[in-house]
Amino acid sequence: MPLVKTSPPLRRFGRTGWQVSEVGLGLWGMGSWPDRDDRESAASLRLAADLGCNFFDSAWDYGQGRSDALLGDLIAARPAQRLFAATKVPPANFKWPAAAADAYEDVFSRDHVLDYTRRCRELLRVPTIDLLQLHVWDDTWTAHPAFAATIAELKESGLIRYFGLSLNRGQPWNGLRAVATGLVDAVQVVYNIFDQSAEDALFPACLEHDVAVIVRVPLDEGSLGGGLTRASRFAPDDFRARYFGAGNLERTVERVERLRPLVPEGLTLAEMALRFVLSNRAVSTVIVGMRKETHVRANLAAGAPRTLPPPLLAQLREHRYRTL
Repeated sequence: MPLVKTSPPLRRFGRTGWQVSEVGLGLWGMGSWPDRDDRESAASLRLAADLGCNFFDSAWDYGQGRSDALLGDLIAARPAQRLFAATKVPPANFKWPAAAADAYEDVFSRDHVLDYTRRCRELLRVPTIDLLQLHVWDDTWTAHPAFAATIAELKESGLIRYFGLSLNRGQPWNGLRAVATGLVDAVQVVYNIFDQSAEDALFPACLEHDVAVIVRVPLDEGSLGGGLTRASRFAPDDFRARYFGAGNLERTVERVERLRPLVPEGLTLAEMALRFVLSNRAVSTVIVGMRKETHVRANLAAGAPRTLPPPLLAQLREHRYRTL
């Protein structure tokens, strides 16, 4: 398929003032998933950048630096193109999600955060990381003096430009204290048609404090892409095997089927799901896993409004999964 250059919509990234592509690329699958292919991933990254995607979200834990290295190769090959790199420091105890019972110093001590920041920076091959995030968070840690001191050191030393938090799935409220401190420039949170809980308190707080919002899992780990069936199976070491276990696959497929009649003519289910997310003014960018070039082309397609009409939005809000 010939390359078609586009000018994708950009959005202001909170108080940073950056103008980032409203659809960004998440590298989790490129780094950690068992069926990853580095050559395929590199080709998709190049195509995404060609089509105007300029925001890329990585993490040390995505393959123990593998995704950072892939992103670093892309950045190094395009010195004239402004590409925004976000990555994450893993918790020292490697526990997801975070828990209040864990002491802050045992999870994100100064030495641990600085060590992994330097590791990520080396793989990204940049002098300064655009956005560094802590990969888990519990709001009880906000008052710990090392939290503010470490952020200040990271910025003053030139290791990072801006700082963010990746919030636990299903716990968007578990970052409100940190957002209110003024120390946090961005938060990353799960938000999609089924999990709308970020709208309740987090989004209003981010708007109030001009904090950027990175939405992850907009397609509910793939269910809102429309390709899952009750017969879908995943490798044992694939995160989706756990996520869709214990009957969740069947329940999810049923919820997806109830959505299909609402898909407007000319859109796919995935496009409707992405536009639902982008219809919220608090959202700065939505990151999508795009390991294949076909996914890149579909998700970065430009030329049509990225929002949905209010009547359809109201219908979709009725599909919120209330027990999340």
